[in-house]
Amino acid sequence: MTNGIHPILIRYFPDASIEELTTISNRISGNTDERIEQFCMLYRSRRRDPQIILLTCFLGFVGVAGVHRFLLNQIGMGLIYLFTAGLCFIGTIIDILNYKELALEYNSRQISDVLVMLNMVR
Repeated sequence: MTNGIHPILIRYFPDASIEELTTISNRISGNTDERIEQFCMLYRSRRRDPQIILLTCFLGFVGVAGVHRFLLNQIGMGLIYLFTAGLCFIGTIIDILNYKELALEYNSRQISDVLVMLNMVR
């Protein structure tokens, strides 16, 4: 382990934030490398990159508002943003400022879901 972060995580998620890597590392500690590899493959397919969230937030200004909320599996908020032009752009601006937190919150839920699916819950 490097600084408490498993090397397999760094290999699978080189662009992830230190908060995300630390969260994952804490949740998967005590598992074999094979189990961690399984987790990484499944989580990588479900994870949302904060940069994609930011780019889709900007779509609210030039095209369709709320795409980022659909990506975050917040269908109700996505529909509200879609029909209200991102709550008159105010909600979109707030989401642009908080895009990292939105992505981290979504990814944290995905970490929990994947751990449950793989029976790796501690």
